[in-house]
Amino acid sequence: MLGKQAIVIGAGIGGLAAAGALADHFERVIVLERDRLPAGPAHRAGVPQGRHVHVLLAGGQRALESLFPGFTAALAQAGAVPMRMALDIRSELEGYDPFPQRDFGWDNYSMSRPLAEHVVRNELAKRANVELRDHCRVDAIVTAAGKPIVNGVRAAGGDGDGAVAAELVVDASGSGALTLALLYATGNAPPPETRIGVDLGYATALFAIPDHAPADWKGVFTFPSPPSVRRGALMLPIEGDRWILSLGGAHGDNPPADFDGFLAFAAALRTPTISRAIAGAEPLADVARYLFTDSARRHFDRLPSFPRGLIVLGDAVCRFNPIYGQGMSVAAQQACILRRLLAARADAPDPLETLPQAFFAAIRDVIDTPWETAAVQDFAYPQTRGERPAGIEQTLKLAVALNRAAARDAGVHKLAVEVRQLLKPRSAYADPSFMAHIYAAMHET
Repeated sequence: MLGKQAIVIGAGIGGLAAAGALADHFERVIVLERDRLPAGPAHRAGVPQGRHVHVLLAGGQRALESLFPGFTAALAQAGAVPMRMALDIRSELEGYDPFPQRDFGWDNYSMSRPLAEHVVRNELAKRANVELRDHCRVDAIVTAAGKPIVNGVRAAGGDGDGAVAAELVVDASGSGALTLALLYATGNAPPPETRIGVDLGYATALFAIPDHAPADWKGVFTFPSPPSVRRGALMLPIEGDRWILSLGGAHGDNPPADFDGFLAFAAALRTPTISRAIAGAEPLADVARYLFTDSARRHFDRLPSFPRGLIVLGDAVCRFNPIYGQGMSVAAQQACILRRLLAARADAPDPLETLPQAFFAAIRDVIDTPWETAAVQDFAYPQTRGERPAGIEQTLKLAVALNRAAARDAGVHKLAVEVRQLLKPRSAYADPSFMAHIYAAMHET
């Protein structure tokens, strides 16, 4: 064991995954969550976007399976819907309505955000040395007097108020406000940030899947067509024989919160597929609405120093545009990296020395791919705020060529899916034979 006690702040997917990573290396792991946690798969106040479509990408699903062996089977048993990747989703983007549906031989599972959290909580509960305290608010991360060494947190509620000691604290709170406050209090600069102003609004409704549902797809992704068409939609099957439909629009073209307006927005999508599918379907809940202004990446790896005994993970490091469904999966992959680093340091004289720096350097790669993938699409809109990446116009042309090549070549399509599903890094696109396909498609008239 590397220590007696570790603390995780936050019981979202990232925090639960981090606790799973720590459980093999600390005698005791305590997860502190400010919400009252439901006994079953129910919504909670601390996840304001939890009523909307959430996607567990293949890379995230496999990361959670690695942390919690049997996780995938538990998802299936809980009612999550198996989805054959690239075959069961009808993808609609301009010029390809639909994009070719192909069987690449592996499944993902589709479920609501509450079900995903519920299953991970249940898997974590099997670890005898992990304690989950809900309704417990962490007020501050605390350090040893006069030293940049974190030695616990100050909390209120749960099993009592006051200090909770730990040799390692993981901030998976989402906002990262506690870590920023500690940096200010100890005279350290905050990490530099990169922001992309996407100004996204989305609204979600649930429907009973009708008997007349189409047989050639389980879900539909209707992509916008920038720069002129700023609205799109994603509809997926979830537990309980339901469809969850999220409609989204960027830069002011936001879906309304009333049901009639929601249906009218769906009817005005670029294709009629979703509107026809839900025609006559029974609505099961009021429309939920959410606004998301900007993606934000904090570059903790660029700080000259960082307090010992503190790790920051998940949205507190990088908050992604939710339309791409990357957040939960990246957080789970970061937890796997934390576990790997701890295992590699098991025999070191001081295993926690420079752990934060090693962690922040190691997670760059798992953040780069989803961040860059999203940024290419986000900057297709001239209204998007932020520093446009160098060569973005050429990158956008390459993206169009990638779609063209993937539509006609299953090998190109498969690699593109693997990158988007976080199974491979974007650097896989640099393979010369792959790029030959892209450049050939790029120069077609």
